[in-house]
Amino acid sequence: MNVAIIKYNAGNIFSVDYALRRLGVEPVITADKEILQSADKVIFPGVGEAKNTMDYLRANHLDTLIKDLRQPVLGICLGMQLLCRHSEEGDVDCLGIFDADVKRFQPQKHEDKVPHMGWNTLTNTCSNLFKGFDKEEFVYFVHSYYVPLNDFTAAQTEYILPYSSALHKDNFYATQFHPEKSGKTGERILTNFLDL
Repeated sequence: MNVAIIKYNAGNIFSVDYALRRLGVEPVITADKEILQSADKVIFPGVGEAKNTMDYLRANHLDTLIKDLRQPVLGICLGMQLLCRHSEEGDVDCLGIFDADVKRFQPQKHEDKVPHMGWNTLTNTCSNLFKGFDKEEFVYFVHSYYVPLNDFTAAQTEYILPYSSALHKDNFYATQFHPEKSGKTGERILTNFLDL
């Protein structure tokens, strides 16, 4: 199976690469249009800032390339947010695959810390990414921005308010959490993605 990880100016690409190698897959990290288009699966990971990243994607024509992909695509963390319509982080228009906006967490009480960092549960899962899940599972988050619940929500998490911890539309899947840092649960999600 050919798995490509989109190479761009974002952190966290190598931990995704390592997680896939632990599952017996040797991904290629690339920005090459032909390799990305011909891959069986594409992963769009990311840790970074939305506006700078969108500027980079547009300058390198990766924005139109990602939107035109027809195989299963998995956006992770910033990758998920950039698949949405607009982000409050840098007030930037994103790729618009998911008709949803990215908002900044607003603490409601003293113990609400932003960023939301650490382990939290997934509920209301409804996507093949979560095949075999029969109870609430814990996964690992690091983020200051969130996607509200919407028609494409594939899993929910509660922190300050209920929000989308996963999205799914057509061939595009996305997680706000980091499957590559979420132990056995994360491995199962990555395996489910590879099995799509």
